Amino acid sequence: ADASAIVISDYLKGCVTASVMGAAIAAGHTYGIPVLVDPKVPHIGAYAGATVITPNHHEAEMATHMRVANDGHARDAARLFREQSACDAVLMTRGDQGMWLLGPAVEGSLQAAAREVADVTGAGDTVIATMALAIAAGATLAEAARLANEAAGISVGKFGPAVVTPMELLTRFS
Repeated sequence: ADASAIVISDYLKGCVTASVMGAAIAAGHTYGIPVLVDPKVPHIGAYAGATVITPNHHEAEMATHMRVANDGHARDAARLFREQSACDAVLMTRGDQGMWLLGPAVEGSLQAAAREVADVTGAGDTVIATMALAIAAGATLAEAARLANEAAGISVGKFGPAVVTPMELLTRFS
């Protein structure tokens, strides 16, 4: 009850089961806590009721059987993904094509924030962690997505799984 956000990163290792997801989402609803999910396609039905799901474009393509090659494709795939998963919002990461955000009151493309790409390891983790922190702190979905996009841009400029510091993120907005 004291949590400000619940983050589920599904790695298909057997820990994230339908009952675990159900309990997490129920707790989120009971306590008014946002539930954010980094998904795997085989479990898409278990995420129903999540606040935000953050598929990458490959996951969105597999789930929707749609190619995501441009903004129009991303829009259509995000809409179908949201419908299939029964979540509130989708933030689809698209590598050098940026992100596509679809929520109850917002929809659109975010241009990639990366200036240089050294290693994409952990970029998705950076995105969902930043989204969760921003939403927990009171940011709107659009504000959280913008912060997550910038954080991912910093992360991929480093080698290996990288930490993005608050100061690094702040410098992107100064």
